[in-house]
Amino acid sequence: MDEIRIVDLEVFANHGVFPEENALGQKFIVNLVLRGDFSAACKSDALDDSVDYGAVCHLVDATLRASTFKLIERAAQAVADAVLDRFPLVQEIDIELKKPWAPIGLPVAYASVKITRGR
Repeated sequence: MDEIRIVDLEVFANHGVFPEENALGQKFIVNLVLRGDFSAACKSDALDDSVDYGAVCHLVDATLRASTFKLIERAAQAVADAVLDRFPLVQEIDIELKKPWAPIGLPVAYASVKITRGR
């Protein structure tokens, strides 16, 4: 299976269990691995035979901004659902959703969740 990777996409959204997170918002970082058979694009050199990763990035941004979720697990699931619904060539997706400004009260680079979903 072939892979398309999107690394460190930054999205500003309003997810979290605390009211301040929902009101003020914060930065989230998204890493994606899209798996499928992209061999037709390897031969044709045509975007129509592949997955437009720019369009994927804009869909992820729109999905994370459209709703407010308490848990990053739920936000990641919303991204998986949106990508799998819109891009039929994607057979499986890995999503890591990082929350670098997580209100933990201790020094931490980020908290994250990683999920894998497929058809």
